[in-house]
Amino acid sequence: MSEIKYYLIKGTALFGESHYPERRKFVKVIRALNEKQATEYIYSYFGSKNKIKRYNIKIEEIRELKEEEVIDKRVKEIGKLEKIIV
Repeated sequence: MSEIKYYLIKGTALFGESHYPERRKFVKVIRALNEKQATEYIYSYFGSKNKIKRYNIKIEEIRELKEEEVIDKRVKEIGKLEKIIV
């Protein structure tokens, strides 16, 4: 079984494509099994939350982080959970 890792993803996305297009930078720390899954998460996240198309998202850097390097408390705490009950 694969181990879940932390990834730092940096890039730009085109917000407000139809009215006033503006390219903004983003930095996101997520948990994923591999880089491909991390990339898919970014595309689906921005697509669902902001209605941004995949071709308007440019990922510039994907870097694996060690647990000590993670700054975001929420991501770190979720990584410590053994199971989630919904």
